[in-house]
Parts: sequence; C-alpha cells; structure tokens
Amino acid sequence: MINQVYRADDNRYDGRMKYRRCGNSGIVLPEISLGLWHNFGDVDTFAESNRKVLYAFDHGVTHFDLANNYGPSFGSAEETFGAIMKKNLHPYRSEIIVSTKAGHSMWPGPYGDGGSRKNLMTSIDQSLRRMNLDYVDIFYSHRYDPTTPVEETLQALVDIVRSGKALYVGISKYPDEIARYAYGYLAERDVPCLIFQGRYNILDRMNETDGQLESARHNGVGFIAFSPLAQGLLTNRYLDGIPGDSRVARGGYLKKEALTPDMMTKIERLNEVAMRRGQTLAEMSLAWLLKNELVTSVLVGASSVAQLADNLKAIDNTAFTTEELKLIDSIVK
Repeated sequence: MINQVYRADDNRYDGRMKYRRCGNSGIVLPEISLGLWHNFGDVDTFAESNRKVLYAFDHGVTHFDLANNYGPSFGSAEETFGAIMKKNLHPYRSEIIVSTKAGHSMWPGPYGDGGSRKNLMTSIDQSLRRMNLDYVDIFYSHRYDPTTPVEETLQALVDIVRSGKALYVGISKYPDEIARYAYGYLAERDVPCLIFQGRYNILDRMNETDGQLESARHNGVGFIAFSPLAQGLLTNRYLDGIPGDSRVARGGYLKKEALTPDMMTKIERLNEVAMRRGQTLAEMSLAWLLKNELVTSVLVGASSVAQLADNLKAIDNTAFTTEELKLIDSIVK
C-alpha cells in the first residue's frame, strides 16, 4: 500500500510524528525528514548541529539524509553526523534510517565525479568511514550522468546492496525516461529502487509535469521532496528584506536575483494564505506537499532548533480546501 500513514507507539517519541509507507517496501519514513545539505559542515558549530539532530530524533524524525559532498567542506556533514552517531545515537542505530549519495563532484581528478562504478564504489566506502557506520540504509545515485552508461551506474548500486554496505538504493534527479528504465533494471536484479528524490515545492512543480511522481507510484517507488521551501523563499525570512545571516547574504545557492518584484509579490500573497490558515508560510508550504499522497516525506534543513520546531508543526494541518488550492495555484501561475 503506497504511503500508508503509520504512527509509532514507542512512548519515547512525542507521538505527533506520522509515518508513510515508502512505495511497496516494508519501510516507513517520517513525513518530515532532516537533510544535512547545509548547516552541518565543519564551518558550523558542532554543539548546535548535535542539538538539531537530537531534537529531530526526539520528535520522531527517524530519517537523516546526507551526501558525500555535503558540508561545506565536502565530506564534513557526514563527519559531523558520524560524530553525533558515536556520541549520542549509536544505541538507537536500529531506529534510524541513514541515507547518503554519490555522483556530484567530490574529489580532484577524473574519478571524483559522475556515475562510474569507480566513483560509487569508492564513495560508499569513504562515506561509511566518515559516519562510523557499517552500512547505510539508503544509497543514492545522486544524479543521472549522461557520460556513463546508466547500466554501469545501476549495477554498481546492485552490487553495493549485495555487498551489505547499503540495505536499499535510490535515485535522485533522473529524467523520467531514465528513471523508468532504472526501476525496471533494478527490479529485474531483485534490488528494487526504494525511493526517488526530486526537487518539489509550491513554486517548482516539474516533478508533476514531467511525470516523476506518477512513474514512482506506478513502479512502487517512494518519493521524497528536497528543497520544499525553495531554498528559503517559502518562509518569512525575506518578507522584510535580506537578513545579514541569510543564504542570499552569505552567497549561497539562493541568489539575490531570485528575489524579483514578481517573486516577492507571490511570497507575500502566499504568506497571507498561510496566515489565514493559522500557519507560517514554511508550515503551509510543507503541508501543501504532504497533502499529496504520492509524497512519502519532505526533506527540511535547519539553521536552528527553533526553525526545525516550526517546520515540524506542518504535519498538524495538511488539509486544504478547494478554494485554498485554487488560490495558491493562481498566485503561483
């Protein structure tokens, strides 16, 4: 059953988190998962990173998503998470889903990028060492690499599972046609794809129009959304200008040029809808994704425990009226 809602009955959790079945597998994921793309590198304070991870886990977030090049610097997010595992979470390893990825630029030279067997096999070993783990739960091909035969990439994923270094595999940012081929290839070798990771938010709906959501459902594959808040655009952060400590001000992936007058008008109007719902813009944006039964989980980052706490409130109200949905669509379009 796709994305069946499941509640943990372990009293150690606060009881609010809900879980959804991941495709046709036996795995459930929390509706909100914690991504360590930003804010967990060696440029960040370990104590704060530790607080955020533990706060998430104590509130039912059992899935932590990484990649070998997360940081900055490359590899440092995995090292941070490894230190947290060793210091605090090792006794709870059986209660945690850890995912990591390889495929983007990671080390110098011709073998530190792409989807080659060399890159993926080397990367999984390096990631396990950095995180002090014997295995990861999910290992992803981080991107489709058109310069490598896709069969080479997919067979490396199969062999990584068969080696015991990962329990499941996933793919991220694959074009729909290639993703559908991957699902078939992996299933034929008894290592079915567990999950597809794609960019999806109120402002960016490519995975709807390009077919990835429906292809995942048809093949019994879960779907997890990254960038659900559009790199911070779908928050209250930029309603009154650009804060000095924001990603825009720090020269991150979100650029000042994205804050056009038209975009600011959209954000302001979406914020008005959220306020009428009794939610922050971030809460509503996450809830908007979770209203879709094809979405298994959404990946949030966290610059602070307070921000994470706000995001977790999204699961409390994921119901939208027809009028609200039409209004949101009209604002975006």
